[in-house]
Amino acid sequence: MDSDSKTTPRVPRDFESLRSIIIERKANMPKRLAQVAAFALGNPDEIAFGTTASIAAASDVQPSTLVRLAHHLGYEGFSDLQSIFRERLRDRTLSYEERLVTLEEASGEDEDASLLSGFIFAASQSINRLAATVQTDTFAKAVDILAGAETIYLIAKRRSYPLTAHMTYAFSKLNIRHQIVASPNGVDPEMVQFATQNDAAIAASFSPYAADSLSQAEALADRGVPVVAITDSAFSPLAACATCWFEVAEADFAGFRSLSASMALAMALPVAIAERRRKRTHAKSVK
Repeated sequence: MDSDSKTTPRVPRDFESLRSIIIERKANMPKRLAQVAAFALGNPDEIAFGTTASIAAASDVQPSTLVRLAHHLGYEGFSDLQSIFRERLRDRTLSYEERLVTLEEASGEDEDASLLSGFIFAASQSINRLAATVQTDTFAKAVDILAGAETIYLIAKRRSYPLTAHMTYAFSKLNIRHQIVASPNGVDPEMVQFATQNDAAIAASFSPYAADSLSQAEALADRGVPVVAITDSAFSPLAACATCWFEVAEADFAGFRSLSASMALAMALPVAIAERRRKRTHAKSVK
């Protein structure tokens, strides 16, 4: 082994290693490189199949920025970096090619059945991806934070709103004090001002991120309120202000993203919180 091989950082040759390197270096990346890196992690299939021009347009950067990012990460060029994203498709259980085959088989003459099949497949892909990537210690940490809160504030807008709507229902049935930040008269900023360090929040937002959700989560974090976030990338503004966060990469069908994996989390958290509180109460009663 020569001296260069000992001193030169090893260039990641698989997607998970690449993702870890990007997350590790994101704080020190130039703004444009960080922008396209965030797009790459959030849209890996587009990086795998797109051209330099189409990817640059989608991520709102110049094509030369893609080359700069590749060199910054140690690759010979953008095609070398792109090969990692293409290899990811070959390696994962639910590949893009398999999705196309499934949709083709489901099409036929019945377009309605084909449409339903496409959404079901996207939902299944999202759930399987979450099952393969979610960290149980992250889930346990989130449950610890939320189970110890006096009031749990729920923040989500637009596409993410169904998550907090369901949690409102679940928390109500489980007798867990909560406050959904979704007032019809526009007093959401005032509502979050009631939160204290004894409370906690669950915030959900996906690209393109809802500005109100971000500002409310950041306001809570600034007040010392723990924030548990459900979002789609390590580069998400929610991840930056969260005490604990889940990365959920939802699949899409015809451009419409699934919420299946996120909803699974939204269903699991209230039940886990209630169970954690029940065990704590029981432990105190037997002392």
